Amino acid sequence: MFVQPRRIRRGAALTLVFASVLVTGFAAGSWSSETKEGERQGQGAPISPSVVAEDPKGDAHALVSRSGDRWAAAYTAREYEGLRRALDGMYVGVGIAVKRSRGGTVEVARVSGGSPAQRAGVRSGDRLRTIDGTEVTGVPVTEVVARLRGDDRNRDAVAGSRVALGLSRDGRDWTEKLRRTRLDTEAVTVRRLGPAATRISVSSFTTGSGEQVRAAMAKIPPGTGVLLDLRGNSGGLVHEATAVASAFLDGGLVATYGDGDTQRALYAEPGGNIETPLVVLVDGGSMSAAELLAGALQDRGRAVVVGSRTFGKGSVQMPQKQPDGSVAELTVGHYTTPGGRTVDGKGLTPDVAVRSGERAQDKARTVLSGLAARA
Repeated sequence: MFVQPRRIRRGAALTLVFASVLVTGFAAGSWSSETKEGERQGQGAPISPSVVAEDPKGDAHALVSRSGDRWAAAYTAREYEGLRRALDGMYVGVGIAVKRSRGGTVEVARVSGGSPAQRAGVRSGDRLRTIDGTEVTGVPVTEVVARLRGDDRNRDAVAGSRVALGLSRDGRDWTEKLRRTRLDTEAVTVRRLGPAATRISVSSFTTGSGEQVRAAMAKIPPGTGVLLDLRGNSGGLVHEATAVASAFLDGGLVATYGDGDTQRALYAEPGGNIETPLVVLVDGGSMSAAELLAGALQDRGRAVVVGSRTFGKGSVQMPQKQPDGSVAELTVGHYTTPGGRTVDGKGLTPDVAVRSGERAQDKARTVLSGLAARA
């Protein structure tokens, strides 16, 4: 889960290796989904050094509270280890991802196919009121995630254990008792949209995402365009986002970031598909490493970006391990796109905006057909 940053100009070789870890984490082990466009109060997926530095000052929550860092996050040792395991593509949970609405309530953002939640009839858009009888409105998303997965106070939170979710839909309140199980993240899915278009959806950048996208691109028939769907992608492993970029670029710069007075860079590997027409779909839930990827393909002229402005999470976090085993993540820098644009607090502006009432995928297909006609 490591990527070697490369230097931009001549100088000593860079030795720091970077990965990305989720701040919002997993809802019952699955990825936390998007915060709506314009809402900056949730936490997204930082791009973080994989090496966890020791800090002698105390526990992570105390360090984060002192920092005043809007992107800082604190994890218990078990929560952090769970996130790292989940980045490998497997997790224990019930198969839902959550997001926070503008009103502060917690909603189900996505339900995994074949999961306990789907079998119980839980739907995207359902409000999550309680977990095991405890209210979650106003509770930080990271804590909601910990309760869904089971925190350090609940050692029975393993595959086969039960969790009771208090839900609301259309004015009706009810409780579902679900049994946690082992699930795949299913980060990359591929679907043919007709003879001239294939959609490759990347919901998060977990281990192997880049390889899966490359494999999908190798099967694209001649004359077929690709929709790379990054909507609701809250980030993940930055080297996997770079690997996905490598599937569409023939080498070259993907992103840079400042680390003190040093400018560091990430590069795509050569040999990617540069001929197939490409449209990237984004929205307000496209965050962090997803913005890094979309910005690279946009600045390099490889893709037309369609959708709405992205979230605007472009900061770099350093994980620091505390004496009690907890981990604090604090911001140490910000990344920029190949064209020198900063993302943090701004987001990316799509080349083609999707307005209210328009179907994003339909508009993306229209743009893709125009690219194919010019190819």
